Amino acid sequence: MTETEVLVVGGGPGGYVAAIRAAQYDLDVTLVEMDAYGGTCLNRGCIPSKALISAANVAHEARTSEAMGISAEVDVDFESMVDWKDGIVRNMGRSVEKLCKANRVSLVEGRAEFVDEHTAAVYGADGEELDRIAFEHAVLATGSRPIELPGFGFDQPGVLDAEQALARSELPDSLVVVGAGYIGMELSTVFAKLGVDVTVVEALDEMMPGFTADLVAPVRSAADDLGIEVDYGQLAADCESADEGVVVTTEDVDDETTSEYAADAVLVAVGRQPVTDTMGLDALGLATDEDGFVPTDEQCRTELDHVFAVGDVAGEPMLAHAGSTEGEVAAAVLAGRDASMADRAIPAVAFTSPEIASVGMSEEEADNAGLDVTAGEFPMRASGRALTTGHADGFVRLVAGDEGTVLGGEVVGPEASELIAEITLAVEHGLTVEDLAETVHAHPTLAESVHEAAANGLGLAIHTLNR
Repeated sequence: MTETEVLVVGGGPGGYVAAIRAAQYDLDVTLVEMDAYGGTCLNRGCIPSKALISAANVAHEARTSEAMGISAEVDVDFESMVDWKDGIVRNMGRSVEKLCKANRVSLVEGRAEFVDEHTAAVYGADGEELDRIAFEHAVLATGSRPIELPGFGFDQPGVLDAEQALARSELPDSLVVVGAGYIGMELSTVFAKLGVDVTVVEALDEMMPGFTADLVAPVRSAADDLGIEVDYGQLAADCESADEGVVVTTEDVDDETTSEYAADAVLVAVGRQPVTDTMGLDALGLATDEDGFVPTDEQCRTELDHVFAVGDVAGEPMLAHAGSTEGEVAAAVLAGRDASMADRAIPAVAFTSPEIASVGMSEEEADNAGLDVTAGEFPMRASGRALTTGHADGFVRLVAGDEGTVLGGEVVGPEASELIAEITLAVEHGLTVEDLAETVHAHPTLAESVHEAAANGLGLAIHTLNR
């Protein structure tokens, strides 16, 4: 029997951060991980997908920069590209392991399953019990897995989840993508830029429904330019293996007519579900909610005072940076410090083409909440720096409430994932549009777009017409 003050189950962005931070607070911490340190984000999601996005962008830019006076024939060695991506993942995984050890976190490989409220057993891959751990506090951080549709088993030839799509060593000639959410559109864009014939089928009547329509419009336009066909109102019904790949059958949500799509492979990207079936929650005395998540309060504490849950297993937003923040909060609380997730500004980002990012309230959400709001916008086509990148589609929008306090912001365009940080800071700390407008931004930069949007909201825009 091993004893520890804090048992962390799962070594993803929520778990390893919670473990390291708790150890930094001088607590004795044991982290149990059944797969790979860094979790889904590092090993099978965020990092490998962004690596391939970057590589695909290089190839695409080289092929399509005639306006800049650049013409090139590009040869893509996809196997080498995947090796490069895998090297990044391996190095980052090792770094997470080293950071844990350097902070005196005890690492245990295996699957943790609770025996009672203060004991967990650890099992190896062969099912053999390796150890038992007695703990004072526990942090549940088991993450999530892709949702598997009926008729689209991930063990079926030619049916891929995001992990399998990112792990391929050869490019398919054609690909059907089920789901036009951010994961589906990110990976559709990657494969299309690498020369794959991509068709997306989506049950809803819109692309990326988590973002406002005008944010998505440039992404829809870019998808059209890349030759990505998106068929809306099509419910994925079945998938059959064929000699040359797969045949996907869809059902029209309006008239129930069926359509067939033949391709080399099908990528299913319809969302993720929490992993709660590996750790014996019943023995711990915890139940999940109707959506399968472990309920928590603002301090990431479950119904048991000594048990916390962070990351995807604890519910929306299912974002790596949200999970990491929750891990920090849980570690602080169990160490007796004051911390909470209440009123945290959590940005959302889609690494599509172009990128989309948002934080806080949209203009529509603020209006629906009965707030008196003003909005300031700045189009990327008026940004000198955006024009010099060759990508000037999109805009920055700031939403302000009483006394000009920034309630939220939206960005679509080049480096939106970076630009949202300043707006997040403004929302988090209650800054005003005047604060942003009076802050000197370097020229020429994309960050000036935030400054210009703030000035526009004040009716003092210089480089665009006031809204």
